[in-house]
Amino acid sequence: RLEDETQKREDAEKSLVLFRKDMDDATLSRLELERKVELLIDEIGFLKKLHEEELRDLEVSAPSPAALVEVEVCKPELTAALREIRTQYESIAVKNLQEAEEWYKSKFADLSDAANRNHEALRLAKQEMNESRRQIQSLTCEVDGLKGMNEALQRQMQEMEDEFGEEIGTYQDVVGRLEQEIQQMKEEMARHLREYQDLLNVKMALDIEIATYRKLLEGEESR
Repeated sequence: RLEDETQKREDAEKSLVLFRKDMDDATLSRLELERKVELLIDEIGFLKKLHEEELRDLEVSAPSPAALVEVEVCKPELTAALREIRTQYESIAVKNLQEAEEWYKSKFADLSDAANRNHEALRLAKQEMNESRRQIQSLTCEVDGLKGMNEALQRQMQEMEDEFGEEIGTYQDVVGRLEQEIQQMKEEMARHLREYQDLLNVKMALDIEIATYRKLLEGEESR
């Protein structure tokens, strides 16, 4: 169980690392988009400024009467050319702006999806970490309980060993006394056996002597 909880915690930490990486990528993408938007705004401003300067130069310049006549003759063509140039620049600017907006929307959608995925992954990781923490606390309490039981059993065993040690000492003393008494009884029985054997020997000698006297007496009587 502890190995499973450790694996869950490692998976959660990996998910957090991936989430931070996605956040860093999102930040870089946002900075890149802001840079492109700034460049596009600068380009549009430059084109507007260039167009205004060209119109100002045309208005400020003092053409000669002949040139004025030529300008008056060419004015419709010049106006059309300027309008066409402005239209081209405006279309280019609009196109760039649309492309930037589409790119921004695409990136924003990707980042939103990544953020949602990472948010869900982070939520699951936090949930797993909380569950792992709860199970670890439960296991810790269980281990503490087992430690307490083990210590109580060790104390009980020590008390039993001490008690049995005293009883064993008493039993050993009793056994020693009994063995001593048995040895004394054996020695006394051996002494009694020797005395009995001596008495038997004396009795046998007396029996032999009596039998001998009886035979002698019987022999005397027969004569």
